Amino acid sequence: MERMRGSTTIRIQSTPLDLYGASRTYAKKGKPEKRKTQKKKKGEGITGKYVCELKKITREHVGHKLLFEDLSLSMFYGAKIGIIGINGSGKSTLLKIIAGEEAPEDYDGTVRIFPNMKVGYLPQEPRLDTSLTVYENILQGVAEKITVLDRHEELTAEIARLKEEGEQPPEELLSEKEELQRQIREAKTKNLKGKIRRAMDALRCPPPDSPVDNLSGGEARRVALCKTLIAQPDLLLLDEPTNHLDAESVAWLEHYLDSFSGTVVAITHDRYFLDNVAGWILELDRGMGIPFRGNYSEWLESKAERLEQEKRSEKARQRMLRQELAWVNMPAKARHAKNKARISRYEQLAAGRGKEEYTSGTIMIPPGPRLGKVCLEVEDLAMSYGGRTLFEGLSFQVPPGAIIGIIGANGTGKSTLFRIITGQEQPDKGTVKLGQTTRLGFVTQSRDSLNGDLSVFDEIAEGEADINFGNFSMDIRSFIANFAFKGQDQSKMISTLSGGERNRVHLAKMLKRGPNVLLLDEPTNDLDVEVLRSLEAGVAEFAGTAIIVSHDRWFLDRLCTHIIAFEPEGDVVFFNGNYT
Repeated sequence: MERMRGSTTIRIQSTPLDLYGASRTYAKKGKPEKRKTQKKKKGEGITGKYVCELKKITREHVGHKLLFEDLSLSMFYGAKIGIIGINGSGKSTLLKIIAGEEAPEDYDGTVRIFPNMKVGYLPQEPRLDTSLTVYENILQGVAEKITVLDRHEELTAEIARLKEEGEQPPEELLSEKEELQRQIREAKTKNLKGKIRRAMDALRCPPPDSPVDNLSGGEARRVALCKTLIAQPDLLLLDEPTNHLDAESVAWLEHYLDSFSGTVVAITHDRYFLDNVAGWILELDRGMGIPFRGNYSEWLESKAERLEQEKRSEKARQRMLRQELAWVNMPAKARHAKNKARISRYEQLAAGRGKEEYTSGTIMIPPGPRLGKVCLEVEDLAMSYGGRTLFEGLSFQVPPGAIIGIIGANGTGKSTLFRIITGQEQPDKGTVKLGQTTRLGFVTQSRDSLNGDLSVFDEIAEGEADINFGNFSMDIRSFIANFAFKGQDQSKMISTLSGGERNRVHLAKMLKRGPNVLLLDEPTNDLDVEVLRSLEAGVAEFAGTAIIVSHDRWFLDRLCTHIIAFEPEGDVVFFNGNYT
């Protein structure tokens, strides 16, 4: 076995906006692109055929924070739209409004789903019927279609039996079967049951007869995702669909959505997913909704150009402000000679001052004790559950400075290995040895340990005023701000936070304790792309070792020096390099 050696409130135009021409808003040098020169790309949808329309949506959040104001948006049928933005910017709320999960009295404006268009919605925390099995829950999305198939099978068997007995089947049976065949052809459901089985297998759903009240959060999400996809709606609303999926399941989902004929609107932090599926990016940024025609990589380039243009515009605006302010501060006699209307001009400029720029800061990890030559050693480890072997003969050493990504299908033992390393579980066989100076920092997939009655500041600070970084110290408020909790955001109650915000609180609490070996179990779940970049930078500069379980291929590619791949049947493969 190879031994690893490390190296070291949204505002969109108030008139209805179609996503086809929206990207012209931020063309180079402010000049609109001509539509006729734009080449049609996959995922853009069918021009002129709409599935959904939002008109002047205004929505306030807890604490009277304005999420949306006069948001108007139309979506083409067949468009694949990725929504990105910082946590708390209203991404999940937008999907809830479109799905009809928000009470109309909670927001102003109208949502129109076009005639004969069905909506499928996967929330972050899906609800399943606990009185039904896994398979029965999945069938709920296609109950009528399954009833037609079952009845057709019954008629086919009955007609065959009558013919074998030499009897002529009644005309009403033949007519009913013919009608059912017509319905099956039109709905394209002849192979529906086979598609359900394949989807369940691809998404690693639990056994069909499993009761859902015993499922983990990840298992429940996979069942809910399968149920939503199988229903074949015209508009798919997916809130973090890749959470709790392994790499193979994500690849299957990408292929499925790429070939899906309807409209997809997905909130996701998976940047490869956004690259491979999205034909549009809708960015929720600093009070605006900015649509862009293209995938994530193309959006990144456009974003950089737009920020540079905004910077130039901001410099010119600041120069005008200084000139106007100088006049406002003139002595009374000098001012009297000027046009007093210029005061109102200054007020207009000030009112239009640059939008508060979101800066995620740099996530800095306080240094822990200096690591020895080996910070973690696993020897001949074996673990099984219910007679099923997760892994056996697992041995490896982790040197200082290594960043190790752990990949594998769900249920192969990745999180179990973490629990064994941290002493939460005992293996069937083998040992785990920590270096003399090793100090573990562990973030689990669960976010349930936070105190909902505390503020963000109190939960993270835990009574501390400063954090020691060796040759300097940082006050706790500045440290928390690096996790995108700035100003009044630090006063938010934990109970009001989104999933991504809760994840940031967990990360901040763990990292401030100064570990030198990080164990991160799906750390990217529910994080926005901006915070992901900061986390990547923080881990890359971390003076220690990190072991990361993640399905985020972009994250693994940018960071990892080694990969541990958990394969079926208990095999484990070590690879020197990143995910790709």
